[in-house]
Amino acid sequence: MLNFVVSVLRRVADLPRAMRRSIAFAMDVVTCILSVWLAFSIRLGGWDLFSRPVLIVIALVLPCWFLIALWVGIYRAIIRFAGGRTIVDIGVACLILSLPMITIFSFVGVDGVPRTIGILQPILLLMLLAISRVIVRYALVDVLHLVHRGHTRRVAVYGAGRAGQQLGRALRHEGHLPLTCYFDDDHSLAGDRIDGAPIHPAQQISRYIGELGIDEILLALPSVTRGRRREIVEELKKYPVRVRSLPSIGNIIDGQVSIRDLKDVRVEDLLGRDPVPPDEQLLGGAIAGKTVLVSGAGGSIGAELCRQVIMRHPRCLVLAEQSEFALYNILSEFEEDMRDSGIIVVPELVDVSDGPAIRRIMERYRPDTVFHAAAYKHVPLVERNPISGLRNNISGTLHCCLEAERVGASRFILVSTDKAVRPTNIMGASKRICELILQGRAGEGSGTIFSIVRFGNVLSSSGSVVPRFQAQINGGGPVTLTHREVTRYFMTIPEAAQLVMQAGAMAKGGEVFILDMGKPVRILDLARSMIQLSGCTVRDHENPDGDIVIEEIGLRPGEKMYEELLIGDNPEPTDHDRIMRAREKKFDWRGLSAQLDKMMRALESGDVEGAMTVVRYVVPDYAPPPLQEDDSISQTRVNSLKKSTKR
Repeated sequence: MLNFVVSVLRRVADLPRAMRRSIAFAMDVVTCILSVWLAFSIRLGGWDLFSRPVLIVIALVLPCWFLIALWVGIYRAIIRFAGGRTIVDIGVACLILSLPMITIFSFVGVDGVPRTIGILQPILLLMLLAISRVIVRYALVDVLHLVHRGHTRRVAVYGAGRAGQQLGRALRHEGHLPLTCYFDDDHSLAGDRIDGAPIHPAQQISRYIGELGIDEILLALPSVTRGRRREIVEELKKYPVRVRSLPSIGNIIDGQVSIRDLKDVRVEDLLGRDPVPPDEQLLGGAIAGKTVLVSGAGGSIGAELCRQVIMRHPRCLVLAEQSEFALYNILSEFEEDMRDSGIIVVPELVDVSDGPAIRRIMERYRPDTVFHAAAYKHVPLVERNPISGLRNNISGTLHCCLEAERVGASRFILVSTDKAVRPTNIMGASKRICELILQGRAGEGSGTIFSIVRFGNVLSSSGSVVPRFQAQINGGGPVTLTHREVTRYFMTIPEAAQLVMQAGAMAKGGEVFILDMGKPVRILDLARSMIQLSGCTVRDHENPDGDIVIEEIGLRPGEKMYEELLIGDNPEPTDHDRIMRAREKKFDWRGLSAQLDKMMRALESGDVEGAMTVVRYVVPDYAPPPLQEDDSISQTRVNSLKKSTKR
């Protein structure tokens, strides 16, 4: 019998909207007639269903009700999503209906019809219609999902404030996510209820997760600080629940909360810090009303630099990018927003290592400020392709630097990396040479203010472990890491871009600025956190029944166990809490220029050894690790291929 009822309800829910509206019409016809019968029964103390007075009242009620209901919009509402607003609309319609009923039957009078019928019938109709809407709403939504519990996830909302209450109301329309309770840090709310759902103290969350069988916790804390959010997420990591979160209040459209706003809690919520408000006057001086060029504009940092630059209202923003797809994406992001802003956004599809092309672009736009973020940065790929890596990174920086200086750019900021410190790979060594190029030009008394900003990994950038780990988790594992003890610095992309801009704005010429990256993070801990935040458990010897295993695959070519940010010691503080100024030795430009000429000749001829000889001379700290077994095999294959080609 239950299966039959459920089957009927499902068929009704799947009917076309016009058919469901017809059913609502028919249901309300029955309700109107029933309200008249009840009114007469209450007034006369008996049932006389088809007497002349009863039929007169029914004949008046039906056309009046449907005309009023159509005018108020009763049948435009979706009954299975009926809520307080629907009941209010029905109340308004019944109030309007009472006007002709009271006038005709109470004031004027009709033979055989008691005068109180004009008051009783609209009141009874309101009650019956409200009850019918509630029954249909819960039958079509809640009952269907309760019967099929295998598809439901029991949900709790963390935060009983306005956002939490809005989220709770939105969950009423999501039968597969039944709301069990709220958690809140405010002890005074414990024991209260919101729309029937109890509020429990957050300190007892472990108890209620087990008692209530909670599968998912939704964080409704859009105004909380990043530090407090991190504490909450760290606490929830201990439990086998999925955690999702509302974004900050500024990112919630019109201040209204919906299920669509929920996002999985990301690793940024664990590693990110509360931002330090930027010095807008400092930033605006280098950007507002000026022409700004960003190389590598389609990359992770480059794209965010472009977003931050746009917010400071430049006159013109030049997007220089080698990848057509990346350039298209970032241009598409800006096109619609820029139509009425007056800001000129220009896409330039260009390889920064192409000297003549860079010269043409610099002459055409004559930028006031240049952010040079273009670089090959994937360590194993550059290790396998040294000629391309050195040409793109070193030649690109040299051409951009010299041409920007030649056209009179005021500032040139190089985005560098922690891998440039005592490098163990070609990418890091190439970036160290890029730093020396800028320091060398600054030492020549250039009119352009050159500066370098050095920092570690940014979260969710292309090639970062974060998106790779997430893809592996979504695929059911395994999650692979190179070594259990590897540590890395991490920073969110927006924070890194903002600090790069602020460091560049405070430069005097030739400085290497170091960003405060916080504490290094062990990659194994990062992998565990991401698995737990996804609602899964780690499978290891302590938990053999876990969901996802973590595998160690060995260090990649040129990879370090840990990263450093300083070459020298005792960095100097700056006016910004998270920006330091490094004290480092510089390379004389004349000597460096001679070495760069040798490198350019080696790169043009494809002489890897000649180019690497220059790298080792210019960067004496460069210390590549010994070849591992798989690298030796690869090198042997390359040598064999060279020999067979010569034959």
